[in-house]
Amino acid sequence: MNSTGNDIVSLNAVDISRTLQPRFYSKILCATEISHHHQAGLTQIPFERYVWLLWSIKESAYKYLQRHNPNLLFSPTKFFVTRLEIPSENPLRLMEGVGFEECPVYKSIVTFGPESLYSRSLINQEFIFSVVNQTNDFENIHWGIKSIDNADPDHQSTEVRSFLMDKLDELLPYDDLSISKNTYGCPILLNGTNQINISVSLAHHGCWVAYSLQPQETLATISF
Repeated sequence: MNSTGNDIVSLNAVDISRTLQPRFYSKILCATEISHHHQAGLTQIPFERYVWLLWSIKESAYKYLQRHNPNLLFSPTKFFVTRLEIPSENPLRLMEGVGFEECPVYKSIVTFGPESLYSRSLINQEFIFSVVNQTNDFENIHWGIKSIDNADPDHQSTEVRSFLMDKLDELLPYDDLSISKNTYGCPILLNGTNQINISVSLAHHGCWVAYSLQPQETLATISF
């Protein structure tokens, strides 16, 4: 299944006191995930960040699966995050890249029914960013994170598309490239009226935008 899914959470835009209320976080985390935070050596992650980390992983997984299951509805507690691995304390230096070998990533597996996906997440003081993939190999996943100066929804949408287009202009030699949506609202790439076999995912929250893209083949072998 070729797809991609990413999500970003602006930590400056979340209400911490509300996040810590059981009535709120129980709509995102299942009981096992709540107990896992206390029992699996994860307490170095503040609980409010743990909540939003799992949200970003689950939202990314939903975007990944929804491309091939258009009728899928997002119910966070039906997505289950397991085997969360915490990186050593290394500062996040990269805001754009291919794969995550040079990044201090949080790793996990997220399941939804019979489906299992792998995730990579980056966290700093300002955001949580996650990407999922069907395999544990992310070497062909392109991704980027960018801050913007206005959290207005229209501005967010314009900025994230411009951010992705700047990257695609570097990677692809097309003259009539555009971002559109398919019948089910998933972003797609077009060259003129022809769809390109590269899956893309867009995300924005607060003053942060992000993308991920997954070609069906390495970009060097795509026929132009």
